[in-house]
Amino acid sequence: MTLVNRDGKLWITFYHQSTRYRKSLNLIDTKQNRKYAQQTLIPEIQYKLNSGEFFNNDEKKVPTVGEFAQISFEIHQNERREFTQKRYIRLYEIHIKPHFEKRRLDQIKPSELARWQNNLLTKITGKTVKGIRTVFYTLFEDARKDEIITRNPFSLIRSPKDEEFRVKNPFSKEEIFAILKAMPEHIKAFFAIGFFTGLRTGEIIGLKWEDFDFDDRSFYVERSRRQGTETLPKTKNSVRTVEIIDVLMPFLLRHREICSQTNVYVFETYEGLPYNTCDKISSHYWKPTLERLGIPYRNLYQMRHSFASLMISNGEDILWVSNMLGHKHSSMTLEKYARYCRLKNRKRATFLEQVA
Repeated sequence: MTLVNRDGKLWITFYHQSTRYRKSLNLIDTKQNRKYAQQTLIPEIQYKLNSGEFFNNDEKKVPTVGEFAQISFEIHQNERREFTQKRYIRLYEIHIKPHFEKRRLDQIKPSELARWQNNLLTKITGKTVKGIRTVFYTLFEDARKDEIITRNPFSLIRSPKDEEFRVKNPFSKEEIFAILKAMPEHIKAFFAIGFFTGLRTGEIIGLKWEDFDFDDRSFYVERSRRQGTETLPKTKNSVRTVEIIDVLMPFLLRHREICSQTNVYVFETYEGLPYNTCDKISSHYWKPTLERLGIPYRNLYQMRHSFASLMISNGEDILWVSNMLGHKHSSMTLEKYARYCRLKNRKRATFLEQVA
């Protein structure tokens, strides 16, 4: 048996019946602990190997995926947004649990996971597979940190190739105003907010009238609605004050006129309830309007991309655009949108021209 150092702790490596094993001794690598391992622990392990007790005990200690999944979800409960935690649990229940629930963590091989991942890719999108992989990878990583397993098998499996999950295909200015003109009066402001502020759809249906200050020409974004749950916006920087630009103001004022005085949320169903998701808005208004206008279909999120690209391409201050979108840094905004938005027909470096 050989003593080795891994991250400052003592491990042993040895071969038994042509199979290599590695096991943590749960000791910090010090001179005293090395002596203790050589004189006491290693002889005990050799005795257990010869008697067969070593593998019997190991069999009892290693939990199954199903057993450790509960621990893993509890570990990360407070650091994840409530919606994210629910989504990860749902991905586990649908895609991981049916195949691996009763399998011991140390018996799952990288080759098996690679075949499983490839099978998923034939049925669902790469984005969803990445989410499932995140759940399973984290579970194995938590087990590795607890020294239940020595290596995370997913570290040997390549993640699905990166792809642009949300292809940015912004609407033109002409398309935006055509869409707004064709929308029913009671929902028009929803799309105006999307096109003229860049809010995420969950943030729009989470808006309440109390968030608005029409005298200051602004409103405050502090919540989002997803799957019927009211949560904080996507990131810390997404909690922000948004300016009401001139073109948006008439849409908001008209919407306030036609809304019931008892409305709490800016957008409510006919039953007087907030929207749980934007699915009905998309199916009842968005898709039929695009089809009627002959505009190629893009999802609702393209309103956000359209706002950013339109503002940047027309020379608006990138810092202002970044603040409106709730990005942490303006560099993030440029990285996302600069390649889509080039100023055309603009004469460059005019400041260098000589005065006649």
